[in-house]
Amino acid sequence: MKAKSSALKFPRAVLNRARRIRLLLMDVDGTMTDGGIRLLSMPDGSFTEMVVFHSQDGVALNLLRRSGVRTGMITGRGSSAVTQRARELGMEFVSMRIHEKLPAFEEILARAGVATEETAYVGDDLPDLVILERVGLAVAVANATTEVKRRAHYTTRARGGDGALREVVELLLRAQGKWDALYPSARA
Repeated sequence: MKAKSSALKFPRAVLNRARRIRLLLMDVDGTMTDGGIRLLSMPDGSFTEMVVFHSQDGVALNLLRRSGVRTGMITGRGSSAVTQRARELGMEFVSMRIHEKLPAFEEILARAGVATEETAYVGDDLPDLVILERVGLAVAVANATTEVKRRAHYTTRARGGDGALREVVELLLRAQGKWDALYPSARA
């Protein structure tokens, strides 16, 4: 008996855009995470930050990197936890504490040697609009603001920090005909 397919279905126009993608960039808070900022008070009066990432996003981003699509992040905040996660995922481009995202985006494109139409960006909030309006594939997470969703070519079913990046990776790899060959070799 043949197993029932659980594959996500993507619109043809979105698949056409996804075929050309060679670089996936993303915001962090609200995209790689659920958007919550968790500051934990310590007994001495100091604080520490806790950042929560979804494991399925990590597995998927590792698959994407193995497919040859490069990855990176552009975020207004920065933390050692985010730096560590980017390292674990082999992200090539990491721009943190960036208050104006467009110059960082343009610098990454120049370093990567890719065109805007070969770039996808995943965002959730107003600071992401400047990039979403330029890329070949603009993606909003399910819990993105209305303004971001209006400008996106695709809105994920999953919320940021809850598998949205996993969904984006499947979109890219299916569009590029690489999903079936790669997913059986997924590893943590």
